Amino acid sequence: MPLIRPSRDEDVTAITAIYRHHVLTGTGTFEIDPPNEVDMANRREDVLSKGLPYLVVEDEGRVIGFAYCNWFKPRPAYRFSAEDSIYMAPDAHRNGLGKALLAELCAQAERAGVRKLLAVIGDSANAGSIGLHRALGFGHVGTLKSCGWKFDRWLDVVMMEKPLGAGDSKAPQ
Repeated sequence: MPLIRPSRDEDVTAITAIYRHHVLTGTGTFEIDPPNEVDMANRREDVLSKGLPYLVVEDEGRVIGFAYCNWFKPRPAYRFSAEDSIYMAPDAHRNGLGKALLAELCAQAERAGVRKLLAVIGDSANAGSIGLHRALGFGHVGTLKSCGWKFDRWLDVVMMEKPLGAGDSKAPQ
């Protein structure tokens, strides 16, 4: 039975492989060169050092997806807004595990004090990610046209948002 859990150091190899696939074959990330395991471990540590969630979904002992959030911008005024990232192994799509993983990320982000979770989705043709976020209550807030160049073509960025907890209905504590 699949398990969603906090990531561990030993997951970095699988996380790196999953992300490498998306960098090399997809437009969900605008990264061009896949980061190595040291880079991915450092990125993970950065997220965790901020008290934010970095999760994996494991099935039969194999990590088949990961998700995390990180502060949207470094300036203090943004300290309640985070950007989510979610990637699944190529053979782990369309089975509901991505939805469960993102739902758990939203819950843990809220517990960490995030009031607004933002999705910055590469490629307006990325129906899977857009649909996943929509299914979890993210609303479309805009499209940045032709702001990325990858695979010899211009790509849009779709912006979506989801309020967490009290959202903007009251001041943070």
